[in-house]
Amino acid sequence: MRSPTQVTNVAELAEALESGVREIGIEGTITGSPMITIPPGVTLRGGTLRFGAKGVRLTADNTLDGVTVLTADDEVAILNDTGVGDMGTLTLRDVRAVGQVLLVAEGAIRAGHVQVEGLWIDRADVRGRSRRPHGFGVEALQGALTVWNLQADPAVTITAELLDVSVGTAVTPVRGSGVFAGGHGNWAGKGDGGLLRVSHLRTGEIHTDGGIPEATPDLISGGVFVISGAVVDQVTNAGPTTTYGQNDMVLDNWGDVATWTVTAPVTSNGPSGIGFVNFGTIDSLDVRAPIQTNGKGARGFNLYDGSLREARFARVATTGDGSVGIQVSKPMGVLSVSGDVTTSGGEGLSLVKGVQVLLKAVALSIKPGGEVERISVGGTIATRGDGVNAVEIAGSVGRFEVGGGIRADGKNSDAVHVTGNVPGLDSIELHAADGRSLVRTS
Repeated sequence: MRSPTQVTNVAELAEALESGVREIGIEGTITGSPMITIPPGVTLRGGTLRFGAKGVRLTADNTLDGVTVLTADDEVAILNDTGVGDMGTLTLRDVRAVGQVLLVAEGAIRAGHVQVEGLWIDRADVRGRSRRPHGFGVEALQGALTVWNLQADPAVTITAELLDVSVGTAVTPVRGSGVFAGGHGNWAGKGDGGLLRVSHLRTGEIHTDGGIPEATPDLISGGVFVISGAVVDQVTNAGPTTTYGQNDMVLDNWGDVATWTVTAPVTSNGPSGIGFVNFGTIDSLDVRAPIQTNGKGARGFNLYDGSLREARFARVATTGDGSVGIQVSKPMGVLSVSGDVTTSGGEGLSLVKGVQVLLKAVALSIKPGGEVERISVGGTIATRGDGVNAVEIAGSVGRFEVGGGIRADGKNSDAVHVTGNVPGLDSIELHAADGRSLVRTS
């Protein structure tokens, strides 16, 4: 590997960028430079670049390796030149940033690949970005890392591998979404143009607070957000994903995902959040760590739209009025939970497709139109709120198994409300402290 040209100040950096050298090494911290544009084929290594406004603009076949890029929280630390036809491969390796990392395909761009191998965004504030995807009655805030194919032409496909991305901390959560990957979508939230094809999206620790005002019905954010127009082979949440604000979805899918695996806790600490919500297509969802939501109207898991073949969970628990544990509104295959599904709230407001509605904190709800081939819960399904049924089945279930029984411990609360016949229900232990064990409706 050739030795990079070393630079220590603004003047040397500018001279190196203009000289045609292929590798530039940054020594120490360089402060006071205007935004820099990295020529095609050039690599920056090491050191820290501190900007007052926008930071580093990539062009084509560039690599940032071990570089720290600092700017204001609401600025863009790393971006790309949309005047090139082909980005080649843009690589971020062991990069640290304050400010947004925004890589988009628009303008002249017709091809390219984004390769991330270690990215830490300590702080960012993207609430002021006016460009937002729309769908399902809401707009979604951009992410601290945003990779987005905005080309309307369906012939334009951008590829990416996004590995080991971490954003925010518990003390300084990112304001807006955390990781945002998407293609071109329409007003309904469906992909209708250029695609973003991601082989693997793997995240580390994620902390976000969308900063959305209370009683806002049509704006959301996501800790990890796969947007319409994204086709992803594999998503892995290897670190804990935590959201803190109003309307913050922890994990949200509008795109097309083959396999989504979660191996660390999923936690929502704000009103009207959801641990995992699906509006797109997922073949296999495997949540091996607990989903915990804390807040009014904050739910555990929702299949609102799209399709899902199989979903597995370790445990789902919600607290707060209106906080449903698991809700299914569309057909799916197998739904299994190795542990418990519990809720502790009563009735309260929650955001549903851009509208604040009253919900009761039911532990398991299969809505009309919801069809599940088999439901298997190894632990207990239980509610503690008053006037709340533990299980409500108004759709269809092919087979129902609950190893630890179903309990409704609140006042005026029934264990199960069911429409029609559910095979396996008669073999489940039901208990209602102040209500009926089983209510059947035609």
